Amino acid sequence: MKTLRRFMRKLWFDRSINLPPPAILVLFYIIFIIIGGLTLWLPISHTGDIGFSEAIFTSTSAVTVTGLVLADTGSAFTGFGQAVIAILIQLGGLGLMTTAVLVLGALGIQVGMPQRMILREEVNQTSLSNLTVLVRVILVIALVCQTTGAILLAFVFIPQYGSSGIWQAVFHSISAFNNAGFALHPDSLSQWVGNPVINIVIPLLFIFGGIGFIVLGDIYQKRNWTRLTLHTKLMLVGTLVLILWGSIAFGLLEWSNPDTLGTLTTGEKLWASWFQGVTPRTAGFNTINTGGMHDSSTLLTMTLMVVGGGSTSTAGGIKVTTLAVLLLATVAFFRRRTVLHAFGRSIGLEEVMKVMALTTISMLLVLTGIFIVSISHDGDFMDLAFEVASAFGTVGLSRGATGELDGFGRAVIIFVMFIGRVGPLAIGFFLATRSVPRVKYPSGQIYLG
Repeated sequence: MKTLRRFMRKLWFDRSINLPPPAILVLFYIIFIIIGGLTLWLPISHTGDIGFSEAIFTSTSAVTVTGLVLADTGSAFTGFGQAVIAILIQLGGLGLMTTAVLVLGALGIQVGMPQRMILREEVNQTSLSNLTVLVRVILVIALVCQTTGAILLAFVFIPQYGSSGIWQAVFHSISAFNNAGFALHPDSLSQWVGNPVINIVIPLLFIFGGIGFIVLGDIYQKRNWTRLTLHTKLMLVGTLVLILWGSIAFGLLEWSNPDTLGTLTTGEKLWASWFQGVTPRTAGFNTINTGGMHDSSTLLTMTLMVVGGGSTSTAGGIKVTTLAVLLLATVAFFRRRTVLHAFGRSIGLEEVMKVMALTTISMLLVLTGIFIVSISHDGDFMDLAFEVASAFGTVGLSRGATGELDGFGRAVIIFVMFIGRVGPLAIGFFLATRSVPRVKYPSGQIYLG
């Protein structure tokens, strides 16, 4: 233990490499993806059909908690390989720096200012205070939710699969809470399309995991709507609206489609509509044939995937609060207001600029990804766009195009998944430098619209 403590201390406080926090965060994720890929490439991890490129793709998908796969997880990987994937999902979902802080705390190593700055980037905070408290909150919430989920899912999997159902319950609970979307069945959860336990427990897990640890902690501490922070209120209202909109719209659009809901009973249609309305943000499980959806439902799903979940959560996307601020800014513009208001609080210009930057980078990334993938693959455009949007939102829903891509196309998907998890703003901060202009220019006028 002393040797491990000295090694971790040396690694943690080494100053020979002077990189900004976003760059170190990116480096950490790359290292873990490579380690995970090499481990999954070992013969002990798979049944013989996984090459190095497939292993790296799966590792990236797991660390970025996406869920896009090139092979069926349940049949292509052994129990050891599935355990490795579950560990990678847990590390990626909770955050590598969050996990590192927990390990260092257990070893008695103090978390210094440089490490807090890296952690701040990962959990998307603006302040350095109470970060260690937030880490403990994240751990407690994750343990409680995943343990409860595994126990409840065991009532479904154990009667059907016997003792192996225990692992099924644990794996799917980890995957659901971390919004990963990895399933041990080739049709995801389609065989339980009308099962109440699956349709309640799995969505609740990825809703709790995707709403944000700060929101859950705020609700637990205050338990009063009026005392909740503006962020929590926007997240709760935005999440509720998106869930209702997604579920109702999906049900109406697909109700008579024989490839999705058309052949199901009324009860199964309602369960499936609820499930598919929630899963794009950003869980990746499915209980119907995603490839059989109408184009309108596909576009609806893509929109929800790009929006994603909440900050400091296991979800990806541009985040619900980003969408909320964009809508508030639009309303304020048409009402000729210079200040944004919501729930009796104002939103500053800096937050609006951050939201605009995040949205711009995200849209450019998605559009560029679709363009590049379409160069090397002449498949259906909607399918390609769906895969890229799923990769960016770290969702994992697929219409089957990912498995048809060549090496170049897979590399693009890997890159989009990676940036979608690490965060467009983290990459933007890494590439940009702040400087105070030495010369100020007179204002000019441009015409818009």
